[in-house]
Amino acid sequence: MKRNLLLTFAALAGMAILFSSCAKLPEMEMTNAKASVEAAKAAEADRYIPQEFRALQDSLNVAMTAVENQKSKFVLFRSYKKATAQLNNVITLGNTVKENAGIRKEQVKNEAQQTLAEATTLVTEVKDLIAKAPKGKEGKEALEAIQSDLALVEASLAEVSTLINNGDYLTALDKVKAARDKGQSLKTELEEAIARKSMKKPM
Repeated sequence: MKRNLLLTFAALAGMAILFSSCAKLPEMEMTNAKASVEAAKAAEADRYIPQEFRALQDSLNVAMTAVENQKSKFVLFRSYKKATAQLNNVITLGNTVKENAGIRKEQVKNEAQQTLAEATTLVTEVKDLIAKAPKGKEGKEALEAIQSDLALVEASLAEVSTLINNGDYLTALDKVKAARDKGQSLKTELEEAIARKSMKKPM
């Protein structure tokens, strides 16, 4: 009888240990998962790879919901095994998203710098074409408008340089693309005006 009682106590103790290990809140994993998402955001993943970052946030939300669902259960029925696995997945995914954000950011930086060089070359070409453009009454008014637009392009390029130096490559890329397109438009306008002038010359 006494032996059976001891065995019962031992079994209960074993079950208590088993349940308590399964029911232990994964605090470290929760902290690390949240930190992983914050690190990805600090790397500007939300700006440079927004879809991947949203998926990361969704994964964290799912894992945290799983934790809360288990917390709402009676202690002997709690198990954080699945939630812990989900949290560990968030940590791994967060590191990947952070790395991908860095790669994308570098790509955007290079594209912004290359486009800035193209736009700068266009400004020089437009200035050269202005010197060759028709200087009549109508031509003078058109040239003044072109020179005014060109000044705006140059001011925009100066802003782009500042943005690149400050590490805001996305804004820089958007702005420099617009400046390059405007510069190309001015170049085309001048080339057409010069071509028309050449056609009107007496043979």
